Order: sequence, then C-alpha cells, then structure tokens
Amino acid sequence: MKAKNFDLAAYFQRIDYHGSPRADAATLHDLMQRQLFSIPFENIDVRDGKGVSLVAEDIVEKLIGRQRGGYCYEVNALFAMALEALGIPYQFAAARPMFYPARRPRTHMVVIAFVDGRRWLCDLGFGHYGIRAPVDLAILDTEQLQNPDTFRLSLDATGVYTLQAWVDSGWHSQYSFDLSRHELIDFEPANYLNSTHPDTVFVRQLVVVLHHPDGRDILSGQALKTIRGQETRQRLLSDDELPQVLRETFRVTVPEPASAPADKSLVS
Repeated sequence: MKAKNFDLAAYFQRIDYHGSPRADAATLHDLMQRQLFSIPFENIDVRDGKGVSLVAEDIVEKLIGRQRGGYCYEVNALFAMALEALGIPYQFAAARPMFYPARRPRTHMVVIAFVDGRRWLCDLGFGHYGIRAPVDLAILDTEQLQNPDTFRLSLDATGVYTLQAWVDSGWHSQYSFDLSRHELIDFEPANYLNSTHPDTVFVRQLVVVLHHPDGRDILSGQALKTIRGQETRQRLLSDDELPQVLRETFRVTVPEPASAPADKSLVS
C-alpha cells in the first residue's frame, strides 16, 4: 500500500522513532508501540458527522500532516504504509468484533505482518482492549503479558483465530479473524457502516484512546478514564474542558470543538 505523500522520515518524526529500522521483528515491535504511544485512536470526524476518507493520501495528510488520529482503517493503513516502505510484507485481514451483545459483521481491520519467518498480528486501532505489541500467530492458548494487559490467541479447526483479553478477572473475546487477504478498498462498506449507522459506538459517542508504556487514557463521551498499571481514575469532563483535554492529554487539535455527545457512559 502506497501514498504519493507518504514519507518515512516524516512518519518516524510523527511517532518519535529514533531507531535504526530493519525488516525484522524488533523493528515491527518498536514501530507498533511508538505509533500507539503517539497517534491516538479517535473518531472525532465520525462523531461530528464528517466523512472518513480511506484514500491513502488523505490518511497521510490527516494523521501526519494535521497531527490527528483516526480509527482502525486509518491508523492500521498508515502502519501498513510504513511496513511497505521498509520492505516488510503484510496483508490486511477483516475481523469480527465480539464485544457486542449480538453477532456483528467483520468490520474491523487488522494487519498481518510476515517477518523473521513468522506471521504477526498487528493492530493499532482497536481502542480500549487492543493489543499493545505484535502477537505471533504461532503462539496459541498461551497467556501473553503486554504490560499492563494480558491476551491470548486461539485457533479453531476452520482456521479462525480469536483474540481474548483478560478483563475484570475473566477472559473476554475481542474479535475473530482468518487469513483471507483484503485490500483497503474492501473496507469501504464497513467504513460507511461504522461512520453512519446510528447503532455503532463511533456514531453514538466520542471515543479517543492513547496508549502509554504503563497504561492508556480513554475518553468515552465526556468520561475520561486514566489507567496506569493497576490504578484507574475516572472523571466527567465539562464542555469547556473537552478541547483542552483533547489537546493536552490526547495530543489532538481540531479546528472546531468536537461535538459533546448526549451519552456520557463509559465504554468497557
């Protein structure tokens, strides 16, 4: 996947990466974490009723040029552009979110990278309980600690993987996927659904997530949750506080204030 305006050096500057990149698993790990710690998951444009473009050049201009974040299609596509520039083979895969009460279509995008003779699940856009480092698809039914979270991956007889997270003293399925190859254009219907359907969480309320080495900050509606290690703090923001928190906590500046959603409940 390529964009005419993608520049690897500008990407490294955006994610504050100062290493010596190579087409190996160590670089894959470092880039994923640096992007997670620098570019937030956010649905501000969706919540404000604006469209989300999946044109590669538009993604680069938004996330790098305007210093914004994005949701799964945008942040994972940007990561894929960096892999392409580094010569790391990859593919997109469609995943089925499993935290809804009813069965949902495969609307989530993940990246499968091929490096050091292994296949790695990479995902920078699942938000609340998304993985924080590449997951080796060969390591199954094993607890994988990604401070401060724990995940495990399973594989059924039909070739479907399921990612689970340890949440509130129990395993909770996050999403399932197989290795069918997808292109960015294949996610256009899912992008339209997630950005326009009134039942999707992205339309119902503002969601912004920024990861840190020992936790994450989560904004759901106007409820701010701060997680550092085993400590969690929560508070409701006023309308006046919201733009400042977006700038200072999530490093996002938008020309117009993000809409204040009616639903102020936290998303689990």
